[in-house]
Amino acid sequence: MDAITEVISAADLQKPEFYINRDASLLEFNKRVLAQARNEDVPLLERLNYLCISCSNLDEFYEVRVASVIQMAAIDPKVTGSDGLTPSEQLELISVKAHELVTEQYQVLNEILIPKLQAQNINFIRRKDWSETQLKWLQNYFNEEVLPILTPVGLDSAHPFPRILNKSLNFIISLTGKDAFGRNSGRAMLQAPRALPRIVQLPAEDTQSGPYDFVFLSSIIHAFADQLFNGMNIKGCYQFRVTRNSDFFVDDDAIDDLLLAVEGELAMRNYGDEVRLEIDANCPDETVAFLLARFEMTRQHLFLVDGPVNLNRLQEIIRLVDRPDLKFVPFKQSIPAQFARNKDMFAAIRRQDILLHHPFDSFAPVVEFLRQAAASPEVLAIKQTLYRTGADSPIVNALIKAARAGKEVTVVIELRARFDEKANIDLAAKLQEAAVHVVYGVVGYKTHAKMCLVLRREGKELVNYVHLGTGNYHPKTTQLYTDYGLFTCDKELGEDVRKVFAQLTSLGKVTKLNKLLQSPFTLHSGLLDKIEREIAFAHKGKAAKIVIKVNAVVEEILIQSLYRASQAGVEVKLIVRGICSLRPGIPGASENIEVRSIIGRFLEHERIYAFLNDGSQEVYASSADIMNRNMFRRVEVFFPISSKKLQNRILRDLELYLTDNTEAWLMQPDGHYRRANRIEDQYPVQAQIQLLNELQG
Repeated sequence: MDAITEVISAADLQKPEFYINRDASLLEFNKRVLAQARNEDVPLLERLNYLCISCSNLDEFYEVRVASVIQMAAIDPKVTGSDGLTPSEQLELISVKAHELVTEQYQVLNEILIPKLQAQNINFIRRKDWSETQLKWLQNYFNEEVLPILTPVGLDSAHPFPRILNKSLNFIISLTGKDAFGRNSGRAMLQAPRALPRIVQLPAEDTQSGPYDFVFLSSIIHAFADQLFNGMNIKGCYQFRVTRNSDFFVDDDAIDDLLLAVEGELAMRNYGDEVRLEIDANCPDETVAFLLARFEMTRQHLFLVDGPVNLNRLQEIIRLVDRPDLKFVPFKQSIPAQFARNKDMFAAIRRQDILLHHPFDSFAPVVEFLRQAAASPEVLAIKQTLYRTGADSPIVNALIKAARAGKEVTVVIELRARFDEKANIDLAAKLQEAAVHVVYGVVGYKTHAKMCLVLRREGKELVNYVHLGTGNYHPKTTQLYTDYGLFTCDKELGEDVRKVFAQLTSLGKVTKLNKLLQSPFTLHSGLLDKIEREIAFAHKGKAAKIVIKVNAVVEEILIQSLYRASQAGVEVKLIVRGICSLRPGIPGASENIEVRSIIGRFLEHERIYAFLNDGSQEVYASSADIMNRNMFRRVEVFFPISSKKLQNRILRDLELYLTDNTEAWLMQPDGHYRRANRIEDQYPVQAQIQLLNELQG
């Protein structure tokens, strides 16, 4: 061990300077998403979509992450994380980075995207530019479609400031004059009902407009707000939006019925504590101060914006504009040859393990697997986990058919899948009506594992057919997210999955599993063992390599283990879509670690762990990221890819991502990212597109 490595000891690796704040890292991810809106190689309407995604991501960031930091600041202001920051220091850091991000979002919209959209005859018509014909049509639209459902509230002692719905569009209005009762409080409030579209398309024939001329609802309300206050004068009308804490707390020790507890918390989601205030940048300081006081917020959480307060609404444009030339080229998902040749899915799986890589491979075989299971007289039971899906999902319909056909169907639904809680409650009710056994997993631990088990009688033998995945059983997201799914009837693996289901639905001690690692019991320690094994090989002078592809790397003990691997000479390649608290490239600690992020057409979502293992390569897939919650507060599974052919396929995919020089970003030791630019004459590698082209044949 050389001198510099000796200086950075195991104790030193626990120091804050070796860890990047997770929230700062998440905001860096959103900057990379926003960079796609600047990318000239991306179709124009897709660039608009990336802008909207960065905005919706920021909404969720404030609703969940910032809300939790604010709560921690109130509960334990001196507590620090691995990065050494107190909650108040985190909030200061978040505020600086979030304000930079929001400034850039509106700059991209106003200075880049709107002019480029105008060049394609896609226009957002400002009030000052309305023609007489457009004005007449919009006046009529306001009178017939908008005015009847608006409820302006004058602010006085009899009309206190109303409770504002989370992320709703609102207006603060300054008034002069007196009404019929002699009142003049000087201010009124107006909330735009959610039933109203935020973007209105002008009809070409009625308004002599272009085919893609649009007006914001906020502009319409501004233009005709005087009609809401008869006889009074409007000095100013300014839009604003409040973001609230949308995470909810369910006391695990006080739950008698998890379903009722979640339903009770959902009712309060729209009225959580305020965490962010967005206001029209033209709003006078006096009115800004008034709103800040009403919401008891500081300027740290105030955003004065140069445009609509909710850019997410612009995603509607992508649906309304029929311009295929401005969107990604449609693609056809492939069906694995094993299923194309053999319509009997059970026969195909008996012959060999089959791997799906979504969205390049279709999700249809997963649905067909359950449909055939529902129709097969030989199938006795089906067990399934559902985290995010939807009540109208073909997966759900197949499970219902199976139950109605007399099969034993058990579904483990995670009620606390964030922002899908209501959908999952409705889903549970629908399944229960069909006599499906529905359970909600284990109180205190989210069931995040993606598992389906079909028990089939074949002669005198009962055979377990299994599907394990890295992503949700959601047909729509499998067209947008990259994920792996494995079909197998491996006896030991099937028995492991059966035991995990038994654990989720019943009671009992931890049971020993043959091939699976499972959180919260064996996954964390199992990963540490595999990293330590690579370290041992490196110490013996043997080749040692770890490649991990996940969404986040946060958990401190595993990060320290990866640092030690780097110190030992293990080659560590991390492909991390979002948060990464590990710092690569630090001499004596992490110079053998590379961290890259891929931001492309599809959301990178699979979790893959590959270990060289002295030439006896091991490849695992999982639903778990390297986060504390995945290791200790969730039920996750970590499953081996045993087939050498399938291993090689995944390793080849990983190599594509590691050589991507088009959509890859390389993390620097300070936590910032730079594009992996091609050197002169280097062949361009775009992993997602190459995979898409290959699997389409």
